Amino acid sequence: MNRPQHVLMVLSGKGGVGKSTIAVNVAVALAHRLDVGILDADLHGPNVPKMLGIEGATMPLRDGKLLPVSTPYNLTVASLAFALPSADAPIIWRGPLKMKAIQQLLEDVAWPPLDLLVVDLPPGTGDEALSVAQLVGRGGTAVVVTTPQEVAVLDAGKAVAFARKAGVARIGVVENMAGLVCPHCGQEIALYGVGGGEELAGRMGVPFLGRIPLLPAVIQGGDRGRPAVLLPQAREPFLALGDKVLSLLEGPEEGNPQPEAPHG
Repeated sequence: MNRPQHVLMVLSGKGGVGKSTIAVNVAVALAHRLDVGILDADLHGPNVPKMLGIEGATMPLRDGKLLPVSTPYNLTVASLAFALPSADAPIIWRGPLKMKAIQQLLEDVAWPPLDLLVVDLPPGTGDEALSVAQLVGRGGTAVVVTTPQEVAVLDAGKAVAFARKAGVARIGVVENMAGLVCPHCGQEIALYGVGGGEELAGRMGVPFLGRIPLLPAVIQGGDRGRPAVLLPQAREPFLALGDKVLSLLEGPEEGNPQPEAPHG
């Protein structure tokens, strides 16, 4: 494939923490200043097409290469969902087939020149995450998504450790669903607690990229194919996260801190 300037792996320790929501909205937030593609590597639950409103699209074949699907948001997308016979069709594969499928989505797709390839990975540290880390080579950037609750934070710590072992150059943590804002009184309810992601980042020695509150607009946007970062009631947290992710992509590598400015 055309080697993108940056590869951003979005992963989590467990399911249900909003990893695809973060991947899609960060990609859309950055697409107005970078050439961005999304690889939907969650083979058993490829939800990126639905969240971008491009369900039912296909990846045509041209000159022996699959063409990624274009979106209204200046993004190109490759997903196994485009090849499934129906939305309910399951993928029942063992490890070697998963490895081959991800390799094809990376290498047999005619990706345009990209500044950033966002890879939406399934939960955990199994075949898909390892395959992507091996195929893209050492380096790259990982964003680990967690909710504030202890069970999610416990598993997110394993994802951070996995990224380090896989040779990822830059790692950050996002705390998703960090407080529910009551639509009636405006008070914040700590539904899953608050601060677990920030505590994890401090303990693991990686940057904390911020909190995303639990907003009804985020859920509705994902279901309707309208990314929340484009909605006035949910835009600001994702735009701020996009800025933090861009700084992470362009920042120093792990174990290679920025040199201090000279004194005086």
